[in-house]
Amino acid sequence: MRSDDIKRFVESKSDWIEKHLADRDLAAPEKLTEQEIKLLREKTRQLVTERVKHYASIIGVQYNQIAIRTQHTRWGSCSSKGNLNFNCLLGLTPPEVLDYVVVHELCHLIEMNHSMQFWDAVERTMPDYKVHRKWLKDNGNRLIAKI
Repeated sequence: MRSDDIKRFVESKSDWIEKHLADRDLAAPEKLTEQEIKLLREKTRQLVTERVKHYASIIGVQYNQIAIRTQHTRWGSCSSKGNLNFNCLLGLTPPEVLDYVVVHELCHLIEMNHSMQFWDAVERTMPDYKVHRKWLKDNGNRLIAKI
């Protein structure tokens, strides 16, 4: 293979190469210290509380307690008693992504499942929720690796 052929091949794959190099750089994020997690939990509590109040009135639901947790597998959850739990790492996400998780959990107060009715309720409140859900899918593991 000539060097011109190699150069053309590498250039044709440059997007793929750059993406995978970036993924490799993000693969091992720095762990948060206990102090950083504590501060993040406080920040997230303030943000989530404000957004839950905002969206609960729009959706027309009432909730019980809000808890901010350091979780490795979930971004949020909702109990049948109306208690809402949120991952402290939401404080590191774009505001729209945090809003999506808040809306998602509040809609569980209407439908305690992931039925078509549930997703319809989410979409009525946040028509572009799929964009934010995808952001979590694409970036969530990198954030969770920080704890």
